[in-house]
Amino acid sequence: MNRLLPILIIVIALSPVLQAQELSNDLEQQLENIAETMEDTEITDDSWLQHAESLRKNPLNLNTAGEDDLKELRLLTPLQIASFMDYRRLLGKLISVYELQAVPFWDIPTIESLLPYVTIYSHQTLQEIFFNRLRTGEHRITARFSQVLTRAVGYTITDSGRSRYMGDPSKLMLRYHYQHQNNLQYGITASKDAGEPFFVSPNRYGFDFHSFHYFSRHKGLVKTVALGDYTINFGQGLAHWQSMAFGKGNAAVHVKRQSQVLRPYNAAGSFFFNRGAAVTLQKGKWTSTVFTSIRKLDGNIEKNEQGQIVVTSIKTSGYHRTPAEIEDKNSLQQFSWGANLSYHTTAFKIGFNTIHHHYDKPIRRESKLYNLHAISGSQWSNYSIDYALSYRNIHLFGETALDRRGGWATLNSLIATLHTRADFVLLHRSIQPRYQAMYGNAFTANTHPTNEHGTYAGLSLKPWHAIQINAYTDVYRFPWLRYRTDAPASGTDYFVQINYKPNKLTELYSRFSIRHRPLNQFFEHNALYEAANTSHRSWRTQVSHRINRSVTIRHRFEILWYHRENALQERGFLAFIDCLYKPVGKRFSMNGRLQLFDSNSYNSRLYAYENDVLYHYAVPAFYDNGHRYYLNAQYRFSRHVQLWVKLAQTVYTSTHTIGSGLDLIENNKKPEIRVLVSVRF
Repeated sequence: MNRLLPILIIVIALSPVLQAQELSNDLEQQLENIAETMEDTEITDDSWLQHAESLRKNPLNLNTAGEDDLKELRLLTPLQIASFMDYRRLLGKLISVYELQAVPFWDIPTIESLLPYVTIYSHQTLQEIFFNRLRTGEHRITARFSQVLTRAVGYTITDSGRSRYMGDPSKLMLRYHYQHQNNLQYGITASKDAGEPFFVSPNRYGFDFHSFHYFSRHKGLVKTVALGDYTINFGQGLAHWQSMAFGKGNAAVHVKRQSQVLRPYNAAGSFFFNRGAAVTLQKGKWTSTVFTSIRKLDGNIEKNEQGQIVVTSIKTSGYHRTPAEIEDKNSLQQFSWGANLSYHTTAFKIGFNTIHHHYDKPIRRESKLYNLHAISGSQWSNYSIDYALSYRNIHLFGETALDRRGGWATLNSLIATLHTRADFVLLHRSIQPRYQAMYGNAFTANTHPTNEHGTYAGLSLKPWHAIQINAYTDVYRFPWLRYRTDAPASGTDYFVQINYKPNKLTELYSRFSIRHRPLNQFFEHNALYEAANTSHRSWRTQVSHRINRSVTIRHRFEILWYHRENALQERGFLAFIDCLYKPVGKRFSMNGRLQLFDSNSYNSRLYAYENDVLYHYAVPAFYDNGHRYYLNAQYRFSRHVQLWVKLAQTVYTSTHTIGSGLDLIENNKKPEIRVLVSVRF
C-alpha cells in the first residue's frame, strides 16, 4: 500500500480519473451532514442510491409520473411538484423535456439536475406493461468485499488460543435484485461485518444478516404490495420514519420529508425496516396502507432486582463480533402493526397514522436522568395526523403526534415562493420531553424527535442566473436533560452558502456555518459535570472545473474552529484535490484523491464524502494530523459484467496508534481495499 501514493500522484498529474458513481454537490453535502449528526462514517442504507441508478437506466416518464414518483427524486420542493402536476393537468402531456422551462417555479438548475432521471415517451397499454414486467426487467447480482489490511487488536490471538473477534476482518455483501422500472422488484441481500463469523458457529450457514423483499405497484384498487422487508414513512417523521431523510443543509428550503408511505427495503442495514407484509389500497381520493411485522432485535439483556429479565438498551449497529454481542443478537422480539389513511386532492392532503409495537420482554432503560422519559414497558404506540396544503405560491405542511403515555409533539412549516428568484421557509416544532417514538426521524436538532422546541427560517435566493445563495438560522432549546448534557439547554445554528456556476464547466461553492450548543464539561471546583457552552464554526470552499468532456478536477479546503467554555480554542483543517476522468465509450475508468488534514482533537474533526464503488459511500471523520489518498478503478468487461476496485490509505503523522478498544490498530497507517463485482442480465 505504501506504493499507492507515488502511483496516485502520477495519475493526478498526468491522467485525471473518473468517479464510479456520480453524485451532485448537494447530495454529497447532505450525506456529510448526516454523518456529522450521527457520528457515523458509513451509511448502510443505499436503497435511494440504487433507485437513482435504476432511474439512470430506466428514466421516469414525466407524462405518467405521480406525486409519489416525483417525491422519490429528492430534487423538487413541494411547490415545484404541485406546480408540475397542475401544469400537466391543464395542458396535457408534455411533448418535450424542453417544455419543463414553462412550468412555474422550475428553473434551469432544477431541470438540469432532473434530466438524467426523467424522460418523455408515449403511454403503454396494460398488456404491454404486464408483458414487459416479466421480460424486460433487469436481474443484477452484486458482490462486495471490504477489508482494513492492518489488523486491529480484536483479531490478535489471546492466551485462550483465539481472538476476541469471532470472525475474520473481511466485510462481505451479496445481493440479488430484479427490477422492472419502478413497478416490480424483488431480491435477496446477505451481509457480514468485519469480525463476524462466516460459515462457522454461530453463523454455520454463512452470512450474519439476511434480507428478502418483494414489492410491486399496480393500477386499480391495490396500489402497492410488499412482502418480506420494507419501510414505512408517516407524515413528517414524528411518529414513524424508516427511510433515509436529510436534515439541515445546503438546500435551505428542502425541509419537508417526502416519500411514499410504503417502500421496499433491500439495503444491508439491520435495524430500520419492518419484516412481514404490507399493502396500499387506493380508491378515488382515499388511500390506505396497512402493515404487520414480526422481527428480532438486538438487546442488552439483564435481570432486575425482582429477578425479571429486562432489556436495558436496543442496539442498532448490527455488529455480532464478540461473544457478548452474539449473546445479545435477536434477544428481543418485536411485533409491530399499523395503518395510514389519507385523503388527497390536487391542493390538499390529510393523513391519519397509527403504529403499535409489542415486545416479548419489557424495556427498562439504564437509570440515568436523561432516560427518565425513555420508552419503557412491553408495548408502545404512536398516533399522528399530518397535512399538506398548497395555495398559489404557498405550501403549508405539518404533523401532530401523540404517544402511548400522552406525550405530544407537533411540527408545522410554511414554504413560500416570494419571487421567481426567492424561496422562503419557516418551520416550528414543539416536542415534549416525554414524547417518544421508536422509529421517529423528523426535522429536528436532536437525533430523535423528543425534548425540543425550535424555530427554523431558511431563504434561497437566485439574484443572477449563475449565483444561488442559501441561508438559514435555527434557534432551539431542550427543556430536559440530554445525553452528554446534564441540564436543560438551548442552542443556535447559522448557515450561509453561495453557489457560483458561470457555465457548465465550472462550479464553485463557499459556505460558513456557526453552531452554539452546550455539552458536559468537568470543572475542578465541581465534582459533577456542568453544561458548558461550545462554539463550532467552519468555513469551506470547493471548486470543480471540467477541463474537457472527460476530465474534471475538484479542490476543497475547510477550516474549523471549536471552542469550549474555559478551554483553549481548537482548530481543524482539511484540503483535498480530486481528479475525475470519464472517457467516452471506454471500458476502463478511474478516480482518485489526495488529502491533507490537521486537527487538535476529535472535537475539531472534519468530514469529507468519498467517491467509492457502486452502491457504496462513506464519509470518514478526520482528526489528529496526516494525509489520505485513494484510487478507484472501474473496468467494464462487457455490457453485463463490471468490476470496481478501491484502494485507500490513511497515514497519521502525530500518533503511532489508530482507533480505540478492540478496533485499536498499533500502527500509524490504515490501508483499505474494497472490491465490487456487478453482473446484470
